Amino acid sequence: MSKDPYQDKLTPAAFQVCRLAATEQPFSGEYNDHWLVGVYHCACCEKELFSSTDKFQSGCGWPSFSAAISPNVAYIEDDSLGMMRTEITCSTCDSHLGHVFDDGPQPTGKRYCVNSLSLQFSAT
Repeated sequence: MSKDPYQDKLTPAAFQVCRLAATEQPFSGEYNDHWLVGVYHCACCEKELFSSTDKFQSGCGWPSFSAAISPNVAYIEDDSLGMMRTEITCSTCDSHLGHVFDDGPQPTGKRYCVNSLSLQFSAT
């Protein structure tokens, strides 16, 4: 089995989230309560994923966005943990980001619930 190309780039915790689909603890992530203006990128390949203009306070414990930068996020049906959800991944490198739910604010009605460890931020 070959070594994941992002293993040396990421911290062990970020590797667990991004490449092995783990979930960071709620309210522990760097970007949960982060409100600077800019763009959130994939921690692995640096693809632009979310804009700060779409970030909102959901109270769920993870950074939440009402929209993604299309087509940079991919959607995968996820029936793990005994429930049906939609996993979101980076469409470029398949990094696990989190899940998207239909309980967000209008106009999209979406809540992209994202692990901070799967993101990097750049101010604009």
